[in-house]
Amino acid sequence: MTATAPAAMPLEATPHTAKRATAISRAVGRSLLNALLTFVIVLALWWAVVNLTGISPYVAKGPADVWEFFFTSPEAAENRAEMMPLLAQTLSDAALGFVVGMVVAMVLALAFSLSRSVEMGVMPLALLLRSVPLVAIAPVIILITGRGTPASVAVIGSIVVLFPALASIMFGLSRASKESLDLVHVYGGGRPTQLRKVNVPGALPSLFAAARVSVPGAVTGALLAEWLSTGQGIGGMIQKFSASARFDELWASVALITIVTLLLYNLVQIAENIVLARMGMTTSSR
Repeated sequence: MTATAPAAMPLEATPHTAKRATAISRAVGRSLLNALLTFVIVLALWWAVVNLTGISPYVAKGPADVWEFFFTSPEAAENRAEMMPLLAQTLSDAALGFVVGMVVAMVLALAFSLSRSVEMGVMPLALLLRSVPLVAIAPVIILITGRGTPASVAVIGSIVVLFPALASIMFGLSRASKESLDLVHVYGGGRPTQLRKVNVPGALPSLFAAARVSVPGAVTGALLAEWLSTGQGIGGMIQKFSASARFDELWASVALITIVTLLLYNLVQIAENIVLARMGMTTSSR
């Protein structure tokens, strides 16, 4: 009797564990398939633009040219040594804008959920800021924060990330079940407890969706900040490559940041599918 009792617990847990592992495997497989499909489509469109539009081969470089630039040409090692620091700088700037933008978006979304007055006071200013093209207000931001400073990179990058992330997170927080909110209220929980127990966990899909959308936005903001403010990274060098007719470097840098952005986007999607599958939340097929 005593020998068989402990063996019953793993037997009960096994079906649930196996089901969760299967869900995670399917989610990861779907994400990898989507990533591969996206990569193939991008390569096909790139090849079509370069080869079917009649652009001079001196100016337009295709996938094969960029592959040769990075891997098969005699100067491939020097080319990689030149590009990798630029990529690292751009990713560092993008990470700064992404973190600042997402944190501000989450704080604002929670504040709006806790206080209608805060939302009515802040949202018009946010919408006004969003309605002005970033290129138009970037010189003002640079004038205030200083040219070439991390603050200018953080502000420009976070503005690109902030508004889509804020809208997505607010949508997720507003989808909480009324019955669940009432249950917390019946047991004496206030609005902060409702947010912590119901709204925030239920908003995880929207939070991950905001993160996925914000990854390309953060990279775009970093490139813009480098172009207008710091002069560093890929954003700062693209203009110099174009002005000096270094089209190999120009296309290689654009291809490199595009591939890395697609990779980061799909990594966030894989993390999303794994987390939601472990929590028992179904993800829609993409």
